[in-house]
Order: sequence, then structure tokens, then C-alpha cells
Amino acid sequence: MLPYRRSRWGQLDTVLLLLLLSAFAYLGYRINTGLEYRWNWQVIPQYLMRHDPVEGWVPNLLVQGLLTTIRLSFWSLLLALPIGLLAGLLRTSLHLLNRLVGGTYVTLLRNLPPLVLVFIFYFFISDQILPLLHIAERIALAPEWGKKLSLWLIAPPDQLEAFLAAVMTLALFEGAYIGEIVRAGINSIETDQWEAGRALGMRRWQLLREVILPQAFQRMIPPLAGQAISTIKDSAIVSVISIQELTFQGMELMAATYLTFEVWITVTLLYFILTYSCSWLAGRLEIRLSRAHLKTC
Repeated sequence: MLPYRRSRWGQLDTVLLLLLLSAFAYLGYRINTGLEYRWNWQVIPQYLMRHDPVEGWVPNLLVQGLLTTIRLSFWSLLLALPIGLLAGLLRTSLHLLNRLVGGTYVTLLRNLPPLVLVFIFYFFISDQILPLLHIAERIALAPEWGKKLSLWLIAPPDQLEAFLAAVMTLALFEGAYIGEIVRAGINSIETDQWEAGRALGMRRWQLLREVILPQAFQRMIPPLAGQAISTIKDSAIVSVISIQELTFQGMELMAATYLTFEVWITVTLLYFILTYSCSWLAGRLEIRLSRAHLKTC
């Protein structure tokens, strides 16, 4: 009976794959005949990399946007993780005030559109607070190696304030979701673990650090990986404040060349490569931690 069921499922998968390929073929046919669209893929590589007479091959618009997306997502996640950890700990605290503070932050940020937060932080932080710190002027006066380091790790000086505002917005927004992941991970640990730690005389913070959080972290890897992927995708929204990330560069390139399908298909593939890499790394980390856990048992 089992081989028969497997053959039935294999036939169904084949039929679904053929239907999917047929749908893509029909879509391509409609684009070519109904829209009378002229494909021009041969010009796309030059917007990925270009040859400079002095520096050789350097990133062009789309790869520059991809690198900006990576920087934006990296710094946002780096800030969102401690914010989310703090929010999750506040949400699971024994004190009512801590739970109210954590719950207010999570509820407020999760129920506001990210586009509204982007505009609020852009006009408030980027226009009112960051200019008082004179960050761009300090980088302009830095040595040449400092300017290059800032350019590669953060953003050009003229985009620095808007970039920092975007990072803060994404960090706070994603931190609210990470806080719920941390809360769920802590609450998923069996009560026996808490009782055993208390029986050994461990304080709550010691119990969290030594017993609860290491076990909860392994359970939080899949949702944290999903949230990291969401951060990469949510970073596209900061294109509305002229952050030159991948979506912004795609819109600019499409407006200049009218290569609608070629540009957006390329942008889609670049996003997929980035998000799939994060998913693959998270899967490898989960497998490694599972093997380490089995060895210690």
C-alpha cells in the first residue's frame, strides 16, 4: 500500500509541476503577443557590474542597491535582536510594570503600518535630532580610510542621516516581532526546568541565562530566521525616503530604461538569493545545534 501511495503522490506532483510550467509559458506568451513587449536581457549585466578604467570591475546600480539592502538589513537586525530580547524578557517578567512596558511597546509597534513609522522617524530623527550630532561633518573630516570604511559599512555621507533613521525604524519595528518570538520561546520551556533551577538555588536571571534561554534559543531559530527574511523584505519600504537600496535602484532603472520585466525579474532574483541564503544558513545552524544537543544528552 505504501509504494502505491507514493506513486500516486509522485504523479500528483508531476501534474502540478506541468500545470505550473504551463502557466508560466502562457504568461510569457501573453507578454509577447498581448503586450507586444520586446525583451532586452543583454543590457541587464551592465547594470549589475561595470568596468572602470582605473578600478576595474565595480558594482553598478543593481549590485549597489543589493549591497545597501544587505547593510540596511544587517544593522537593523543587529539592533532589533537586543531590543526584541529586552521586550521578550519584559513580557515574561514577574513584575506588572515590566509586563505593561513590554506589552505596550509590542502592541503599539505591531499595530502601526511600517510606512507611517518610516515617515515619522525620517522627519523627526533625520531632520531634527541627527543634524545636531553633526555625524556627516565628522565623517567628512575623518581620514581617507575612515571615509571608505563608513562608505562600505554604512552609507555615503550625504545619505547617512536618512540611512540611520531607516535603520532605527526597521530595528524598532522588527524588534517588536522578535520580542514576541522571545516571549513564546521562554514560555515554551517546561515548568520542570524552572522548578529544577529554583531547587538548586538559582536566581531568576541566573536561571534564564544558564538554563532557559539556551534551550529557548534553539526553538526560536526557525521564527528568528523568518523574521530576518522579513527584515530584508521590509527594507524595501525605506525606498520612499530615497534610501538607494535594491527596490529604489530598480525603480530608478526602470524609469530610465523602460525595461519593466527585465529589471523587476532581476530584482526579484537578487532578493530571492539573499533571503534563501539566510534560510539555508538558519537551517544549517538548527541542525548543528540539534546535533550538539544530542551529544550532550
